[in-house]
Amino acid sequence: MSNVINERKHDHLRILRHDKDTDRRKYYFDDIRLTHRALPDIDLADVDTRIPFMGKTLSFPLLISCMTGGRGEELLRINRHLAEAAEATGVAMGTGSQRVMLEDATARDSFMLRKQAPTTLLLGNLGAVQLNYGITPAQCNQLVRDTGVDAICLHLNPLQEAVQPEGDTRFRGLTARIRDLVACLEVPVIVKEVGCGIGLEDALTLLDNGVRYLDIAGAGGTSWSRIEHGRDPGGESPGLCFQDWGIPTPDAIYRLAPLRDRLTLIASGGIRTGLDMAKAMILGATLCGIARPFLDPASDSTEAVIAHISRLQREFQTALFLLGIPRATDLIGRHDLILNAVHLPPAGR
Repeated sequence: MSNVINERKHDHLRILRHDKDTDRRKYYFDDIRLTHRALPDIDLADVDTRIPFMGKTLSFPLLISCMTGGRGEELLRINRHLAEAAEATGVAMGTGSQRVMLEDATARDSFMLRKQAPTTLLLGNLGAVQLNYGITPAQCNQLVRDTGVDAICLHLNPLQEAVQPEGDTRFRGLTARIRDLVACLEVPVIVKEVGCGIGLEDALTLLDNGVRYLDIAGAGGTSWSRIEHGRDPGGESPGLCFQDWGIPTPDAIYRLAPLRDRLTLIASGGIRTGLDMAKAMILGATLCGIARPFLDPASDSTEAVIAHISRLQREFQTALFLLGIPRATDLIGRHDLILNAVHLPPAGR
């Protein structure tokens, strides 16, 4: 099984690179217009982009989202470049799914990133459905100890599993298993989607079962449904039919904004610029995740990743300056800064 999982990771990278339409490029954040301040009454240089998160202070609210990892020089190189860049710039990083690490000792190196990122906010990652296939809380805690991660992302991906040729689709009873893991894990649990969003009903269910961090990961960016279609040699996968399925990221964040006093929200899915990040925070997110745009820089060098991060930070700082907002922490949930938004639904519905 470990060979199958590892080859799947290499398949994912190949398809991401060769099928440009895996990035759906919906640009949902472009529908949101913000209130420009011609007289911001602050200096650009004084805008403080830092944000506290899980006991650490990030230079700005960027999470290099969970991407890849496993056996092979390419996967090892990508993760090490990302980790070195995250450490150098003071942003957070998530690893790809670590299930392969639990099944294949030779795949461990690409997830052992504390040497490259000793102070980085580092997030582990497992498919939540694997709790229904034998992965235990004890194994999860051992993974935390081995890798030194600050939290575990449990990803929910029912669509990806449904269209994947070898998908794991036994989701019955998963809520209780997530509850049990949250209760005994030695670090916080972040529940995340992988590109279809999390709606209000599911958010309330997770909240009632002890989850305090949600990564919305809405629709608009990378389509894992389309990627899995590309892995199906028989062409029987319905992945193309569902390639745009899901709740757009801005809609998902806005709908969950009333829960911010009980849930910390991370926005990801189709975020491509520092301006998108500012809009996501105005809608209610505390942190913003970006994955696919880092793949090519990470395949190149640490310096290329740093350059992309620096560009995002300058865009984010400029957005705050033009809004007259001196601190990133003052941006969260500021719906009054929205001039107009074409498609946003009523909050909380």
